[in-house]
Amino acid sequence: MNDGMDAGLGFELLWDGDACLVVNKPPGLLTQAPPGIDSLEVRVKRYLADQAGTPHSPYLAVLHRLDRPASGVLVLARRINAARKISLQFEHREIDKRYWALVEGHVEPDKGEWIDWMRKVEGEARSEICSADVAGAQQAVLRYQVIRRLARATLLEIELETGRTHQIRLQTGSRGHPILGDALYGSTTAFGPDTPDERARWIALHARRLEFIEPALKQRVVVEAEPLWTWPD
Repeated sequence: MNDGMDAGLGFELLWDGDACLVVNKPPGLLTQAPPGIDSLEVRVKRYLADQAGTPHSPYLAVLHRLDRPASGVLVLARRINAARKISLQFEHREIDKRYWALVEGHVEPDKGEWIDWMRKVEGEARSEICSADVAGAQQAVLRYQVIRRLARATLLEIELETGRTHQIRLQTGSRGHPILGDALYGSTTAFGPDTPDERARWIALHARRLEFIEPALKQRVVVEAEPLWTWPD
């Protein structure tokens, strides 16, 4: 298990610069939430306020998100100009993101590309595979490579060509290789700490690596984070 998370912060601080921060979001934590509900945004704002020695809520722009049960690298902007510049990098697909997904079974071949059509299910917090001519259908494309094989699971490194809601979770699950702990998409394998609160449960999906141009330094940086989970047998 990675011991990098600072218990006092409630997240792991990976990069602390003048323009932005990069953090490792713990699994089971919302990226953003309505007032009064714990989230990564709340925790990072608390850290910035303590750092500045002020009770006032500091500026913080959440530029992208991770599903609540997932973990990994997120970049957050501390300045308005930085938020604009990094948002443009996301918009123009200039930011390289890599994910780790620990899935059930043995994935073959060792690398490949998956192309599907998918849509969000109306009124539900999930997506489904569909045909191209269905209303709301969007093409979903990802590339994967096997980086580790376990007795009953496979660790994949994934690069998304498209960024659809629950894309990795749906595309792995629909092929009979759901992410460990992801009961919504077919996993029957328990994962992470045992908790009666379904909303706080973990899945083995981790944003492993983020490469972007840091606005203050005007240079490309790479930030990686180890997952906070232990490896199953």
